[in-house]
Amino acid sequence: MERIDAQLYLDMVRGGAAALAAHRQAVNDLNVFPIPDGDTGDNMYMTVQAGCDPSAGPGTGLGDRAKAVSDGMLTGARGNSGVILSRIFAGIAKGLAGLQEADVNAFSRAMLSGVQESYHAVPEPVEGTILTVFREGAQAAAGSKDLGEYFDLLVSAMDLSLAHTPELLDVLKKAGVVDSGGAGLLYIAEGMRAALHGERTAAVEAEAPAVQKVDLGAFTEDSVLEFGYCTEFLLRLQRSKVDLETFDETVLSDWLAAHGESLVFFRDGTIVKVHVHTFTPGEILNHCQQFGEFLTVKVENMTLQHHENHMDGRFRKGRKAYGVVAVASGSGLVDTFRELGADVVIEGGQTMNPPVRHFLNAFDAVNADTIFVLPDNANILLTARQAASLYDKADVRVIPCKTLGEGYYALANLDTSSGDTDAIEAALTGAAGEVVTGLVSRVIRDSGNVREGEYAGISGKGILASGPTPEEALLSLAEALDAGSRDVILVFAGSGGMHSERVREALAARYSRSEVILSSGGQPVYEYILVLI
Repeated sequence: MERIDAQLYLDMVRGGAAALAAHRQAVNDLNVFPIPDGDTGDNMYMTVQAGCDPSAGPGTGLGDRAKAVSDGMLTGARGNSGVILSRIFAGIAKGLAGLQEADVNAFSRAMLSGVQESYHAVPEPVEGTILTVFREGAQAAAGSKDLGEYFDLLVSAMDLSLAHTPELLDVLKKAGVVDSGGAGLLYIAEGMRAALHGERTAAVEAEAPAVQKVDLGAFTEDSVLEFGYCTEFLLRLQRSKVDLETFDETVLSDWLAAHGESLVFFRDGTIVKVHVHTFTPGEILNHCQQFGEFLTVKVENMTLQHHENHMDGRFRKGRKAYGVVAVASGSGLVDTFRELGADVVIEGGQTMNPPVRHFLNAFDAVNADTIFVLPDNANILLTARQAASLYDKADVRVIPCKTLGEGYYALANLDTSSGDTDAIEAALTGAAGEVVTGLVSRVIRDSGNVREGEYAGISGKGILASGPTPEEALLSLAEALDAGSRDVILVFAGSGGMHSERVREALAARYSRSEVILSSGGQPVYEYILVLI
């Protein structure tokens, strides 16, 4: 704990990358803005990971290694928080320049250099962000007697600073979360501390960015560009265009600040890194090309940058009285349960039973005093009860749902306005008992009167109907379950439901007194799920 050398520093950066990699989705989910600027956790991870390649030789000193780490992050920086993160490590590298190794005092000075560099990268620094979390952590740890104490104080102070960010930014306070960039940096600091204490982490393998799947329906021919473009590039200044010795980069940064928003700008030698939001990326690129040539360019329509919002319980604020964890399988069903009010939907069902730890993680994410759990089959019911018995941070009530239909109808009838937990639980249990659920699935071997390759209609533990096609089996199952005596006939079509609309019409014609609703469930295993209410 006395000194950091080149190898230990690299191990610490790798440890920080590994810690963030394990929690980057939790950081992504903290983004509270209507159209997120990419995914903060992914952007920060890709940035720090880019610095993990030991490009400097094994005999180099700490200063050289820190510069190599910084250079990797410079070219790998992604998104607003990623660019700021790269400047933090650039400042650290400047503070360690020329050193073979560093004691606590030298490292502390380098960290404060990182604070200064990161603030300079943002034309108008905003408190309550990653900048604040890093600054307050580095300032609190200054004066430590050794590196172990330094990192203990650093992490502790960053944690406190992060928890305070909602008091500095109203947008965080309203959403009940902390700053996502600050959360990502805290994970990195925790990983670096672990490596310092001997928990060596293997090199983080380079990871190619996932191919972006464009949701063509998110921006149509009738859409209006409301949020502009996230524009990022590396520009190499050219001697043929500017005088490198006298060029004042504020001419460029001031122009960008006047023609865009969320600007992060810095110059490192002859390289200029820019992140800016603009409605006219062509204007930005054309102007900047007067000074040099592009090494990299990325332009993204921010309307297409979206993700679901399920927050890590560690960072979500504003604990509420009641929450719901449901289990469902299939994209349509997962969306349906979320629309009905489930805080977290665990994907699971027949052949894919989630483990206890998935429930425990979900309970943390809900962050409520009382949590109602809605399983979707008998096996998952037992797992949910086991998880509830192990969880001591909330009162967890598992509703004895053994089918998806029971969980669906229970959630549809959830009313917490009374504040009487026992009465709410009884009402949910009662609602679950009022529905009948049927399932249609292909038979993989002969069973009674149903032959392999045909389709069986199942309810409870018995086969009540069959047919050569899933649609015929569904119609027979509806008859066997006396669907006409029910007010609502709800059908969830699985991924293989090719003729579902025809089935809806057939059910509506046969049961004219019932309301027939068809919905895309997307569930595996079952071609159709029939819920009679």
